[in-house]
Amino acid sequence: MEPLIDVKHLVKNFGDLVAVDDLSFSVFQGDVYGFLGQNGAGKSTTLRMILSLILPSSGTIRLFGQELSTNRKSVLKRVGAVIERPDLYKYLSAIENLSIFARMSGRKATSRQLIEQLEMVGLADRAKSKVATYSQGMKQRLGIAVALVHNPDLVILDEPTNGLDPQGIADMRNLILHLSKDLHKTVVVSSHLLNEIEQIASRMIILDKGKKMVEGTVADFFQPAKNKVHLVVSDPQKAKLMLAQTPWLLEAEQLKQELVLSLPPDQVPALNRFLVQQEIDILSIRSVNSLEDYFLSLTSENQHVATFTN
Repeated sequence: MEPLIDVKHLVKNFGDLVAVDDLSFSVFQGDVYGFLGQNGAGKSTTLRMILSLILPSSGTIRLFGQELSTNRKSVLKRVGAVIERPDLYKYLSAIENLSIFARMSGRKATSRQLIEQLEMVGLADRAKSKVATYSQGMKQRLGIAVALVHNPDLVILDEPTNGLDPQGIADMRNLILHLSKDLHKTVVVSSHLLNEIEQIASRMIILDKGKKMVEGTVADFFQPAKNKVHLVVSDPQKAKLMLAQTPWLLEAEQLKQELVLSLPPDQVPALNRFLVQQEIDILSIRSVNSLEDYFLSLTSENQHVATFTN
């Protein structure tokens, strides 16, 4: 299958700064492709090059099988994008904004079609409200409606959950899934929120300092052998003594009654049975193999853990 986006050896320099460093990746039809990395990892710079907003220092970008540099106009007609905050007319209503952008894209849309577009992003009841009265989350959703007004095959969203509250983040997640599953769009979404990407992406890339660390499916990224099991038990000291006689290894640091072990998920039932046989009450047990753990295992700057929170 030919990729919708095919990037080869992409480089972008800003003076002495190498923002994107020999980056290659592919996005295929139907993907929800997660672009993951810390702030400053090169995500937005790469997406801007794909949209021809800035020129690469070297490397090639192909969209829909065509070279971007020589077919810019024709291929970008098939792309919708929101980069950073959407650029909207604040003192016009949502439907007026949508109508203007529809005409700019060459689409002749009826009022009913525009309302349907706003219904899709949950803004139909505020269609005639000025954008200046919108919350940040509503502006983000209207920006996506604008990006979709010409019915693109590929949708690119750069940090779409920035500035949103938890409900806004959940709404954005559901909207992206709707674009993929119901409207059959290919979606590229960048974020530094690991948990969000983990929930929506079918494939992803992890960037660090402009370099590709790894690319693949979400399942590919997890390492079952490094799965962590968190136990809260009635008698942690007894549990430690009993577990010391088994092949299962406890982590060095423990939290009060909680014990942490590294073992594959398929061994969790055996661990549970063993502790019950030793008459140790298990108050809770949970298996953790998060994208955050995997990301931090790949990157050198583990001190930035605080960046990756919801």
